Amino acid sequence: MEYLVLLGIAVVIVGFALRLDSILIVFLAAIVTALLGNLGIDGFLTTLGESFVSNRSVALFIIILLVTGTLERNGLKQAAAELIGKAKGATPGIIIALYGVMRLVFAAFNVSFGGVAGFVRPIIMPMAVGAIEATGHKPDEDYVEQLKGMASGMENVAWFFGQVLFVGTSGAILVKTTLAPLGYDVDLLQLAIIEIPVALIAVGVTAAYYIIKDARLRRKFYGGESGVRKPDSVKEGE
Repeated sequence: MEYLVLLGIAVVIVGFALRLDSILIVFLAAIVTALLGNLGIDGFLTTLGESFVSNRSVALFIIILLVTGTLERNGLKQAAAELIGKAKGATPGIIIALYGVMRLVFAAFNVSFGGVAGFVRPIIMPMAVGAIEATGHKPDEDYVEQLKGMASGMENVAWFFGQVLFVGTSGAILVKTTLAPLGYDVDLLQLAIIEIPVALIAVGVTAAYYIIKDARLRRKFYGGESGVRKPDSVKEGE
């Protein structure tokens, strides 16, 4: 009977194989596991509630999703696209690179504002697409998919290396607690100082790579044109 609890895993495997709704799959798997594990509905709800209250990051994540969804419904994407459309010379690669620098600075102070779901998707991507439209080009679907990967990659790199710059984050504590049993006493402040050049190089190299990659993609999808909007004075001279 103890092995019946593992049926919850089977529910997850079958659900994802059938490409059903991921939230529904996880919820059904949790119910099956709770019932077969003799928790019952009351025990399941109690455990779920305690876990939700004790893990504040989950509550924060849900709040960010609600706020982001509300803003998107009221024109957040359009506002972001219109804003970047007014900037001359802006390209998707430059926008993503600048976002990486901004993300690194905020990560150094342990400030997170939603990551891919809460910031990249509703703000950075519309700005990148707006930069394409500002040049008079129609956003190519394959090009936009490439930009999504680049923006998500920049988010991961900047946050991964930037969060360790803040003394006391989970990443820094993990390093300290992992090395302590091996006889290495790690000072968190010294760790943050050593991490500064590493983070700068990581974000700098990634930003440069994405700018170069974006330039190549623009040449690929838009021919010999760079995809950068020319100033009005240059257009008049032509």
